[in-house]
Amino acid sequence: MQAQTDTINLIKRSKNVLILPSSPIDGDSLGSALALYLTLKKLGIQATVVTAEENISETYNFLPQISAITHEMDFLRDMVVTVDFRGSAAPDIKHEIQNNKLNIIITPKEGSISRDNISFSRGPVPYDCVVVVDTADISQLGKLQENFTELSYLVPVINIDHHISNGTFGKINLVDAMAASTTMIILPLIEALGANLMDADIATLLLAGLITDTNSFQNPNTTPQAFAVSAQLIGYGARQQEIIKNIYKTKKLATLRLWGRTLTKLQYDEKHRLVWSVLTTKDFAEIGGVPDDTEGVVDELMSNAPNTEIILLLKEKDGGEISGSIRTLTPAIDASKLAGLFGGGGHMQAAGFKVHGKTVAEVEKEAVEKLKEFQKTRLGI
Repeated sequence: MQAQTDTINLIKRSKNVLILPSSPIDGDSLGSALALYLTLKKLGIQATVVTAEENISETYNFLPQISAITHEMDFLRDMVVTVDFRGSAAPDIKHEIQNNKLNIIITPKEGSISRDNISFSRGPVPYDCVVVVDTADISQLGKLQENFTELSYLVPVINIDHHISNGTFGKINLVDAMAASTTMIILPLIEALGANLMDADIATLLLAGLITDTNSFQNPNTTPQAFAVSAQLIGYGARQQEIIKNIYKTKKLATLRLWGRTLTKLQYDEKHRLVWSVLTTKDFAEIGGVPDDTEGVVDELMSNAPNTEIILLLKEKDGGEISGSIRTLTPAIDASKLAGLFGGGGHMQAAGFKVHGKTVAEVEKEAVEKLKEFQKTRLGI
């Protein structure tokens, strides 16, 4: 694959790499980012992982090197003031600070310095390349999007992803919509980067991404290749039982309460085969949890919602953002296209979207109406 070859060549030429996982963060984006981080460190390459998520779910605290993740992009560049003094001796330079202003005082040895002799520029970018993982669209980078947009004009971007809705926004796009997880794409990349790079920690990170994105091999995206890669990672020392214990068998009390609240507020439209629930900031405040604590509840609904084809969960976050998760229980309905109705995207049977500038009640009304209209046309009712 040419994209993999180009990725390897660019990474090997780099000394400092920025890694950006998607937001909201999940097991696949975390596993992908941290596996690359550890691999690059082994290759002697400086690596930094930055996420817009300031509160990563405690569920993932067991992952190797989770503490290496930061939340602010170190994108400060020097301001360079250039003075052209050709034909004369170097001037004396002093500086002073007055009233919160920096004054740079340039005293020529002879003659004078005109404005035309002075120019301004930015110093070099601190990164040689940026690797974006498990991200279908740059809007999923959250508050980092603005800095990323500027950075993408200055250094090459490697886009590694498995979403069918990926916008191929990188200079290099290592995208495989048939892969069950982004970590499945990263495994052969690491193997190709060099011999003996794989170890138990990297394998655990990659397997965590695969297990979470297939819901422990229960989702329709579970392919024979997914099982083969899982076996390969366990052969590398991946700690499968550690992943299962922490992600599926250990739940905080706040998480269980949020799941209960979600089920209590569940609404069902039998005619349109639609199930939905809404969690508001008031719900999170009363229970003491955060939106990330709801991870997995939609998948639970998928297993326990008979005669249902579409499941929708809306979450109201601080700052006015409403996030939506869509699951479809039949291959006949493309969840990514449904999410696209609201500016989102994702997979065939699992997708999401974000809305700003509207109340949660407005988003619920609009989303339910559009989904009902879709089902009305599809089912002929």
